[in-house]
Order: sequence, then structure tokens, then C-alpha cells
Amino acid sequence: MKGSVTMATGVFTGADRVDWEKCGGLVPAIVQDVGDGTVLMLGYMNREALEATLASGRVTFFSRSKGRLWTKGETSGNWLELASMTLDCDGDALLVTARASGLTCHLGTKSCFADAREFGGFVGTLWSIICAPESARRPDSYTTKLLGSDIRRVAQKVGEEGVEVALAAVAGPETVVPEAADLVYHLLVLIHRTGATWDEVEEELRARITEPQ
Repeated sequence: MKGSVTMATGVFTGADRVDWEKCGGLVPAIVQDVGDGTVLMLGYMNREALEATLASGRVTFFSRSKGRLWTKGETSGNWLELASMTLDCDGDALLVTARASGLTCHLGTKSCFADAREFGGFVGTLWSIICAPESARRPDSYTTKLLGSDIRRVAQKVGEEGVEVALAAVAGPETVVPEAADLVYHLLVLIHRTGATWDEVEEELRARITEPQ
């Protein structure tokens, strides 16, 4: 393998420094969400898995239980789209940043580490559910039906929920929480339908924090 390998999102320059012999042909690969920094999972790569990841743009591991290459999402559709890859100082561990197209853990959570603290909190998990491919969602779920409707319908729902939150705030705090939850959910669906991302919304908010108040 050449030392510098071109991938869909850039160049990985550590390929010739991976110490395959040190770990018996496998190196651990820590996968981190490129958006909020959440540690999503840990897998193992051999030389072929690394090459497949760089070539396809989808994170691929060597499954020790299956004894073969395994691309995350090949069954669930919850792919990990490669963003970047770096090698540690000893050459025996990889840090992979990726964009998750759904929930990473087979138990139905964003991270395989149950106690991982996400920068985006539950909003990040909800966003992952909304952005999951259609094949990974129940065909009769409300989210599937809403995503399949006209965008004007989604926009209308956001408007309705916004009014309901305002009315709930006047009525009393005990009614605000469920109405606010409805608004956040429908707003995320609308953002997704427009082609924008939650990461872009967060970046806009961070930029405003740095501006004079």
C-alpha cells in the first residue's frame, strides 16, 4: 500500500506507517462522529479493510467473528461515511471520523458506548433517526410518512407546532414541554427535507456566540 492514499474526502498519509505486525495483522479503529465528536464504536481493521474503507468511502472492518471484511451498515443500511482518518503516534491505532446515516449500535443507540456523552445530546440521536435511510425505518412509522409527504405539509406542521408552543407558554409551564418536543421534532424533519443539516445549524449558532452580544 502506498504511503499516501487518496480517498473521497481527502488524503490519508499514514498508510505506510501502520504497524500491522505489532497487533497480528489487525489494528483497532475508533470511530468518532465528525459532527459532534461522539465516540460511535470500536472495530478492527486489517490491511484489506483499510484499503476498502479508503476506496469506497464507507468504513469497513475485519470481523473477527465472521472471519471476513464487514462494512458497517451492509445489513442495517446505517452506513458510516468516511470523513477523515489519522494514525496514532505508535502506528497501531486508527482514529476515524465519519458521518453516520443512522444509529450506529445494533441496540438502537447512536453510540455503542451507552454512557458516551454526546455534544448534541438527544437531538443528535433524533437527527440520526430522521436521517436514516428509508430501508432502515418502519414503513408505517410517522417519520416515514412525514418524510414522504410534500415539504409544504412539513412546513405547515412546524408553523402549527410553533403556535401551540406559544399558546402553551401562556397557559402554564406544565404544557410547554410536550408541545416544545413536537416543535423540535418537526423542525428537524423540515431541516432534513430542505437538504440542510443539523451540523450547519449548530455551526451557525456557534458563529453567533462569537459575535458581539
